[in-house]
Parts: sequence; C-alpha cells; structure tokens
Amino acid sequence: MSYKNYPMVSRVVFGRGSFNQLGDIIAPKRLNRKAPFIFLVDDVFKGNSDLTARIPLAYDDQLLYISAEHEPKTSQVDELVENIILTHKDRPSGIIGIGGGTILDLAKAVAIMLTNEGEAKDYQGWDLVKTPAIYHVGIPTISGTGAEVSRTTILTGPERKLGINSDYTPFDQVILDPELTKDVPKDQWFYTGMDCFVHCIESLNGTYLNAFSQSYGEKALELCKEIFLSDNLSDEESADKLMMASWHGGMSIAYSQVGVAHAMSYGLGYLLGIKHGVGNCIVFEHLEDYYPEGVAMYKAMRKKHNITIPKGICAELHDDEFDIMIDVALSLEPLWENAIGKNWKQVITRAKLKALYQKM
Repeated sequence: MSYKNYPMVSRVVFGRGSFNQLGDIIAPKRLNRKAPFIFLVDDVFKGNSDLTARIPLAYDDQLLYISAEHEPKTSQVDELVENIILTHKDRPSGIIGIGGGTILDLAKAVAIMLTNEGEAKDYQGWDLVKTPAIYHVGIPTISGTGAEVSRTTILTGPERKLGINSDYTPFDQVILDPELTKDVPKDQWFYTGMDCFVHCIESLNGTYLNAFSQSYGEKALELCKEIFLSDNLSDEESADKLMMASWHGGMSIAYSQVGVAHAMSYGLGYLLGIKHGVGNCIVFEHLEDYYPEGVAMYKAMRKKHNITIPKGICAELHDDEFDIMIDVALSLEPLWENAIGKNWKQVITRAKLKALYQKM
C-alpha cells in the first residue's frame, strides 16, 4: 500500500485583527525592491477603506481588484499571469489573495502558473504541476469553502470544471481573521457555510473515509450544527467557529473526497455559471437517496434561517445541455468512487443524473 504524502499550509495565524500583521508576515519574503507582491482582492472591497487602507503596499507592489461574480476560469488565470509578467520585469515575491473561494483559488492558480509553462487548462487534474509555485498567501473574507486549506484550485476550463490538484497548490501562509467576514450578506453566509457542511457529509459518508478524514469531518460537522441549528452563539462566536469549521471541512477531504453534490454542482457551474455554494444547495435538496440524514439536517438549517434556494434553473434546458452537465459530472471519477464505491459506473447512469438535474 502506497500512501499519499500530502502537504499542508505550513503557517497560519488565527485571531480577530490578525489581518493587521500582514505587512510584518510578508516582509521577510520580499525578494528585492523590484520583485512586487501582487494583491488579488475581491472587488466588493473597492472603496472599503477599513480593509484597503490596511493592505501593506510598498515599492512596485500591485493591487488588482477581481470580481467574484463568476466562478474562476482558466482563461482568467492566464490573463492575470500575462498582465503580471508584462507589468513587472522581476518575478513577483508573492501572490496574496484576499476574498472568498473564487479569489483564493485564483491566487493559488496564478502562483502556480507564474512558474509553470503553458496554459492553466493544461494543469486541470491530479498531480500535473511539476514546478513549485511562488510564495502565496490566502486571507479568506468569507467562511465555508475550505479553499484556504485545500490542495486544489477549482477552475472552469474550455472543456471542464476541474481543479489543479497538486502538492504545490496549498498556500504557504494563511491569515484567519474572523473580523473580515462581518459584512457578508446572510444568503451568501448560508450558501458558503453549506459548502462546508456538504464537505463533511460527503466525506463522512464516503468509501474513502479513514480516521484522518473522519477526525476533521466530525469536528467540522459538530461546529456546523452549533452554528446553524443552535441559538447559543453571539455573532462573533458564530463567525469564529465558522472560520474553523471551514478549515476542518477543507482538511476532511485531504485524505478523502467529496461526492454526489459536488460532482453535480460542477455540472451546473460549468454550463449555467451557478456559483459553487448555492449550486451545492440546489443539488443537495434532491439527494435524499444518497445522504438521507445529511439532507434532513440541511433542510432544517435552511428552514431555520429562512433561506430561499433557486428553483427551476434547468426547466428550459435542452437534451444537449443536459448532456454537457452530465459529461462534466461523470468526468469527476474520484468523487463518484468515494460516494458510491468502485462499482459506481453500474449504479450511476446518465438517465439517473438527467432525472436529478430535471428536478432542479
């Protein structure tokens, strides 16, 4: 038996106000005055001086505001890399991503593509990256995706939605400051929190489950129940705990995998541009056959927080469009094997997936 030697985030700071330490943390990593730090920042913070005034720009550093309106694309990564190369003579000292899963995934992908030849789409898959990425830092401003701790960066390419899964993907440094999540809209808070919850359910119910994944998944699930079903937490306590649930939920799939909801959500994301968090919710509504207890718990959480999930998004689709989503979902073989087992191809038929998509 050969076991995978997984990398982890090597340094992490947790605490309210810890964002203020960013300048001190990255200063020793500056290669020289002409080797800039590139800050990729969610454009929702444009004009928000509370955050932007604390970004420690110096020398030739560059701040790029990025819209998180759409899921990150391989073409977007290539454009960012080209922009950076053309703007600066020296290779950057590092990439710092400040935002949600979209921005964090872009930061990871850009850091990889600054040291690897070709286009981002060439690296969609498992262990295709050969050269270590440049120094990269992740600072989540919303909790749930696990992007801050995972070894993948999920990108929509010309042919599929699939991550760059590699040992060089994880951040070198993460700053977990729950204060940065205080202005997240309630529906977005729920959708992204459910990404974490679904990570746990899929990991804990998968055939890949082991004690490593289970220990993280159980802790994340315990935190999710406390955050989304109890009435005992202050807003600050809830934010602190959701940030740690996201971390544990991301770690729960390091030695495991996600499952049916993520596979089908990738299909929705690829064809319809449905964002990942809400996409998971849309799919999870209909997965009682696969995760009965998890779906019941999810619906109790949705009802408690009075969240509306989009319906009818597949109502006008044609057969060829269903086929595209089904192709994307079926291409994620490790997810299906984790969810169903090695015989998943005998169980999961195209007709079964089409019937599920038609309910959404």
